[in-house]
Amino acid sequence: MFRSKRLSHGAQAVITGAGSGIGEAFAVALAARGGAVVCSDIDKALAEATAARIEAAGGRALATVCDVTRLDDVERLAQTATEWFGGAPDLVINNAGVGAGGHAIGEMSMDDWRWVLDINMWGVIHGCHVFAPMLREAGRGGIINVASTASFAAAPRMGAYNASKAAVLAVTETLAAELADTPIRVTALCPTFVQTNIMKAGRISASSSKIADNLMRWGGVSAESVVKSALAGLDRGHLYVLPQFDARVVWRLKRLLPAGYTKGLGFINRFAANDASGKARACAPE
Repeated sequence: MFRSKRLSHGAQAVITGAGSGIGEAFAVALAARGGAVVCSDIDKALAEATAARIEAAGGRALATVCDVTRLDDVERLAQTATEWFGGAPDLVINNAGVGAGGHAIGEMSMDDWRWVLDINMWGVIHGCHVFAPMLREAGRGGIINVASTASFAAAPRMGAYNASKAAVLAVTETLAAELADTPIRVTALCPTFVQTNIMKAGRISASSSKIADNLMRWGGVSAESVVKSALAGLDRGHLYVLPQFDARVVWRLKRLLPAGYTKGLGFINRFAANDASGKARACAPE
């Protein structure tokens, strides 16, 4: 049985990418709700900083290193969590991810494609592969996979990122169908711009990075507000959580006017490309 009808309260949670951004916000929020949190990150120091922050506030947390691109690392994470909790976790949040963009398909290197897909896509696949059977056997719990509005928006010059997040959404929907006859809840979190350091840590062209920074500064919301929406959606059994108004607008436009939506994206892409080439000419030496 669940400790609470609200799964986000008193949960034994495992979070990947918990060293910063949305992952850190999930860890802090769940600990504040009486949960115990395993904070995993590829960066040991960041994971330890999140755990220390939780413990300083009187919560329970364990820091551990996990490279989500490696299945054996995720299996060790599950073992570590099970030993620390004294049983299977209640909640798994597959959050670890990186940003990439600024290059058209055919221009982005294969190395960058593989890097993005290894972390964003395979990280979630590994997490679901390892933890879903544990929750199924326990007969309780929940999984939140952090996708993105990019999973369905298909914005130009973001091919690898779009593909990775579309895969996350598809895996989440599939898993939800497979667990529909169980008490296990599955949620896909699909935000737009969130005020995190994902762009600084990603592989993004200089021009796109500047645009993204401006959008995050003026239109981005806090990771804490996104996490609050995600946990409320999980508690209510929602499959999709689109925490921002612009995410919901894109969701509806894509479904109601698919051809017009794509043409609109094409216009924006041409405008951005012309603007970028104009600036390049203006900056070129005589």
